[in-house]
Amino acid sequence: MKTTGFIPLIALALLGLFASNCLFVVREIDRAVLLTFGEVTNSDIAPGLHFRIPGVHTVRIFDGRIQTLDAETASYLTAEKNYLEVDSFAKWRIFNTAQFYTATSGDEVVANNLLAQRINTGLRNEFGERTKHEVVSGQRDQLMTELTAALNQFSQQQLGIEVVDVRVKKIDLPEQVSDNVYNRMASERQEEAQELRSTGLEIAEGISADADRQKTILEAEAYRDAERIRGEGDAQASAIYAAAYSKDPEFYEFTRSLSAYRQTFSNNGDLLLLSPDSDFFKYLKDGKAP
Repeated sequence: MKTTGFIPLIALALLGLFASNCLFVVREIDRAVLLTFGEVTNSDIAPGLHFRIPGVHTVRIFDGRIQTLDAETASYLTAEKNYLEVDSFAKWRIFNTAQFYTATSGDEVVANNLLAQRINTGLRNEFGERTKHEVVSGQRDQLMTELTAALNQFSQQQLGIEVVDVRVKKIDLPEQVSDNVYNRMASERQEEAQELRSTGLEIAEGISADADRQKTILEAEAYRDAERIRGEGDAQASAIYAAAYSKDPEFYEFTRSLSAYRQTFSNNGDLLLLSPDSDFFKYLKDGKAP
């Protein structure tokens, strides 16, 4: 009875061992090849559950999704013999599983290295046929399109992979050249700034000189007009005094005396030595006013 109870357990264990060794699953995102004694016998295995014979069949499963190759920065020479530092990357996926396994032994690192070498050669050829302006802006899209097409022609036949896209991320001048360009641009900016400062100083001096000239002219014209007005005023005052004198000489003389008294006695520190019979005291002696 005890022996009979172990039979189901043994059967289940044998079934599990059989399933783990004889069955395999291919997911929708996977690509797989079936090897028979080391040779590819089936490279188009559909997604699902499949059977294999242990010891006879070997299954290699690869990621069928798009992979990214981030290439190292490299220097390329343009048609103008100028070096440029270029960062690029590529998108690829398995196109022919059997060819991919044969060319790379199913190793993605090997595939990336082989593809990176072809990208490096392709970029070197494309940059060598174009000027710096063309690779930076003018024909950049055309360069990447042509490079992708050329890589695909090689990679599909030789590596069993499809290059989906090749992109140039960044294009820079070499560090030494960048420093030289920066120093030259800084020197040019300093020269321009100095020229602008000199021009501004010259303009400021011109404005200041013109302002001084206009100030002198305005002051001269103001002085001229003031003297003219003062002269006209003195003439009018003389005319008024003359008219007043002709009408009433005695009153005119009296007002002149009052003005003289006011000016004389306005300062207490003044000392006058006059004869008592002087005409200066004419209107003070008799106390009579006209």
